[in-house]
Amino acid sequence: MRNREGTPPSSATDRPGPHAFWRVLPAAAAYLFLAALLLATDTPASDIARYTFYALWGVLLPGTLVFRALRRRPHSLVEDLAFGAVTGLALELAAWAVLVRTGAQPFAVLWPLAVVIPFAAVPGLRRHWRPRSTTRHSLGWSWSVSGTVMLTSVYFHQTFLSLYPVLPDKEDSRLFGDMPYMLSLAANAKQNVPLTLPQVAEEPLHYHWFTFAHMAMTDMVGHVDLAVIESRLMVPALAALAMVITAVVAHRLIGRAWAGPVAALLVFAVSEFTAAYPNPASTWTFGAHAVRLMSWSSLSQAYSQPLLIALMGVVGDALRRSRRDGGASPAGDSPDSPPLLGRGVYVLVAFFALASSAAKASTLPVAVAGLALCGFVLLITTRRIPWHVVGLGAILGGAQLFATAAIFNFESYGLEIIPFANVETYWADPQQLRSPAFQAVVVVGTLVAFLLNHQLKLLGAIPLISKRRFRLEPVQWFLLGASVAGPCAFLAIKGYNSSYFTLAALNFGAMLSAWGFCETFERASLGVRGKVALSFGAIAWSAALTYGIYRGSDRWSAYVARLVGDEHGASTSYSLLLPALVMAAALVLAALGGAALWWLGSRVWPPLRGRGTIVLLTAALATGTPGLFHDILQSRESLWSYSWVMPGSQVEAARWIRAHSEPSDVLSTNSHCWQLEGPQPAGEPCDNTRSQWLSAYSERSVLIEGWAYAPRGIALSGGSVAYNGPFWNQELFRLNEDAVYRPTAAILDRLREQHHVRYVVVHRPSGSESPLLAGLATKVYDNGRMAVYELSRHGGR
Repeated sequence: MRNREGTPPSSATDRPGPHAFWRVLPAAAAYLFLAALLLATDTPASDIARYTFYALWGVLLPGTLVFRALRRRPHSLVEDLAFGAVTGLALELAAWAVLVRTGAQPFAVLWPLAVVIPFAAVPGLRRHWRPRSTTRHSLGWSWSVSGTVMLTSVYFHQTFLSLYPVLPDKEDSRLFGDMPYMLSLAANAKQNVPLTLPQVAEEPLHYHWFTFAHMAMTDMVGHVDLAVIESRLMVPALAALAMVITAVVAHRLIGRAWAGPVAALLVFAVSEFTAAYPNPASTWTFGAHAVRLMSWSSLSQAYSQPLLIALMGVVGDALRRSRRDGGASPAGDSPDSPPLLGRGVYVLVAFFALASSAAKASTLPVAVAGLALCGFVLLITTRRIPWHVVGLGAILGGAQLFATAAIFNFESYGLEIIPFANVETYWADPQQLRSPAFQAVVVVGTLVAFLLNHQLKLLGAIPLISKRRFRLEPVQWFLLGASVAGPCAFLAIKGYNSSYFTLAALNFGAMLSAWGFCETFERASLGVRGKVALSFGAIAWSAALTYGIYRGSDRWSAYVARLVGDEHGASTSYSLLLPALVMAAALVLAALGGAALWWLGSRVWPPLRGRGTIVLLTAALATGTPGLFHDILQSRESLWSYSWVMPGSQVEAARWIRAHSEPSDVLSTNSHCWQLEGPQPAGEPCDNTRSQWLSAYSERSVLIEGWAYAPRGIALSGGSVAYNGPFWNQELFRLNEDAVYRPTAAILDRLREQHHVRYVVVHRPSGSESPLLAGLATKVYDNGRMAVYELSRHGGR
């Protein structure tokens, strides 16, 4: 009898494994490769060393010890470390809350001792210091996962690390527009539990801010500058963890070790299907971009990814116990499948659910929906209440309630349930010029375009479901329910931010798709030459499609416009979808023709029989890979359209304040607007209140800076990504402006006494200060573009 990797079950113990050096080499290679890329992008070696210390001491060590104490039987060292790292992220949040609430931030580096000492002192816990793994992954598996990690590192180096400075130091320096905002939240997390809005001092922040607590702990434990954490270290490290935990969870749920690298590639490499190049943010047809926004431009997405995947893994592991409830044979029956985690799995579910709840607001609802479908199916098929599913639902529901009430304060951020509001612009016909039949075609075409654009990762689930005729295991129902819930939420809830539900669901869909791919691959029973041919064929197809779209996108779009009679943009509502739809139709026709030829060929050459499905599925999944490489090509040719000018003089002034002030000091400024190409000129109306640079680089709260992302503002914006209306407290706003343009001793005293303002920071491109200010406050800094005045009880010099 052979296991699912095609080797006898006893072979792992009958033959000696590779030397420890060769087992460690893949992980060491991935680490050193990333370190080299970081050094090449001006990351100080000392910061890399400190961050490594933080990751090992502050996350991996305590998390691994706790995970080992909670799981019943060991499986592999890689699993211990992967789940241990995510457990460490969850424990870190509790440590952060205690440290900041008690003012013990200087002692943050000691918090792991709260775990280390009991595990060293209690005899029953000491055994968890020793690795007791029963499984050693093959070198092929290790190098495959390592290669995926290195692929993510190259992607981030090309699209982000090598393009943006750690700190803007030139007047025309550029950076992604949201980076100052995210940096300011991390700075705020070093001082406040819960967080407040740094751009409006004392304004509560009802937002998923756990990401920034993690950044604050990285700073406090590792003593690494927040700007370096944000712009260099955090994203590739979390992406690497996401790839490893994906591989581990896939092995645990699917029961095949080799499913791990497949799932990791599906999560990261299969992007949106599009026939367009370049593909800037303005042409993202259905919300957030799965690859790009899983990483550097949404830190909360990057941070929430490993937490959500680990949550998927432990919930799925608990559902593997469902055989007694009438479910299909669980993956745990496979000789290659890891042993069940045991009763400690429910504690792990609670850890990861609570950490996920306010890491990204869109992640936990998707998991809850998947669990609800699983429970419903078990209830119908077994006619018994699946109490273990109810228990899991209570844990996840409790975590969601905690976040909704305690973190988000029941804020909706302007999101409303309006079915199809996010896509109806593509079928809009306000003048009703289309016939009902043609309008129906446009509606169906729009929904098909949405599925093509975001759901290619799920294609592997089709043969899985069809082969089993919907008689799925409980774990599979859970994955399927979550996969469907995400896009359904996007189609039902109006607002750009609802697209993050889709992105969260794609993690579940990739796991289910990997499952279907593995089973299809095994049924094909390919020999060595067949496997090599399939691999090289997939690479060649991906490369050809990537090159073809890159070189011919303009001509193809023009051809499609002529084909449908839209040369002058007459059908503007759906024109953006046409190139991808027509290309998809052409590929489907080619696939049908290829299938017919394959069938005819199999009658002549029997080895082709039963193997067409895996070839077709591999080609279909590879069709989603060009988006990843187009991101890299586009980044090398031009900066992303949402990179903004950030003058170095402003950063220099803010960093001076950071070095000459206390964390509790409040600033006042006349900088409220920020445009793509630099500061808003004085006197021009402001239509973008996203000034966040001062609170970010000074790491201090500002009385009123930019209020575009204030929760109360977003709630008024109808679900848009930013609020650009007037500040809600006009009396306070006038006081703030008068301090710069019409200062009096009474005004400055009021700022200092009532609002704890220490410095007035003048942004001269927005407007020069009144000459009176120099006589009422002490000028302590001036670089020409920026001036800083310190308020004192006696005023003047």
